[in-house]
Amino acid sequence: MRIRFRWLFALGMTVAALYAHAAADQPVGQRAAESRHITLAAAADLHYAMDHVIAAYRHDHPTDSIDAVYGSSGQLLTQIEQGAPFELFFSADSDYPKQLVAHGDAGGQPVPYAVGRIVLWSASIDMHGVQVADLLQSRFGRIAIANPQHAPYGKRAEQALRSAGIWDQLQSRLVYGENIAQTAQFAQSGNAQVGIIAQSLALDPAMAKGSYAPVPPTVYEPLQQSFVLTKRGADNALARDFAGYMQSAAARVILARYGFTLPGAADH
Repeated sequence: MRIRFRWLFALGMTVAALYAHAAADQPVGQRAAESRHITLAAAADLHYAMDHVIAAYRHDHPTDSIDAVYGSSGQLLTQIEQGAPFELFFSADSDYPKQLVAHGDAGGQPVPYAVGRIVLWSASIDMHGVQVADLLQSRFGRIAIANPQHAPYGKRAEQALRSAGIWDQLQSRLVYGENIAQTAQFAQSGNAQVGIIAQSLALDPAMAKGSYAPVPPTVYEPLQQSFVLTKRGADNALARDFAGYMQSAAARVILARYGFTLPGAADH
């Protein structure tokens, strides 16, 4: 029994040594590819679309791991500047990536990837044909918008309401979400009867029970959206690869499915 035990132990040590030698001989790039991982910060309007883009990318790159953290662009910018571990920043407003570059926290230049739209959405009211000015009517109850101070979609909602001349009159009926995804949740749950939300969220199957009316893009500034590598992501191969994928035809098809106008197309 001792002889057999020693033989098995010796065999195990030999196999382990061979495995270690093979791993050492494996190209460094190949070993890294087996465990590549990044975390990206993305504006909340991208929630559904980005989940699909990541899934499509990982279908062709199953060993890569990509996590996404969603929030308002302004808050995500602050987190990155305070050292949050994100390799890529997808903003709903191109001004924020530019700020990251100006402050020395970017690993490249901003790349436009989409133009966003806002809509009037409700879970309980038929919104077809509804105009922004109609929201002054009491039947529309409380109206949810994202916080204009740090959420680009909230800023555009404020612009649309001001353009319609009803911003001041609606103050007591406005409900503020921290980001556009939370704003959509307020409208979906009934905490608000109407939400001024991203078209990309309204087009997701999860919102299919409601109805929406587009807000004319002439009444608010274009939502030019860009992404940028962070300083942390500048030398990360997966971050660079995914940045390239976001500019591919496959990614653009997904973005267009969620109502985003693609870079190079007319803004209005």
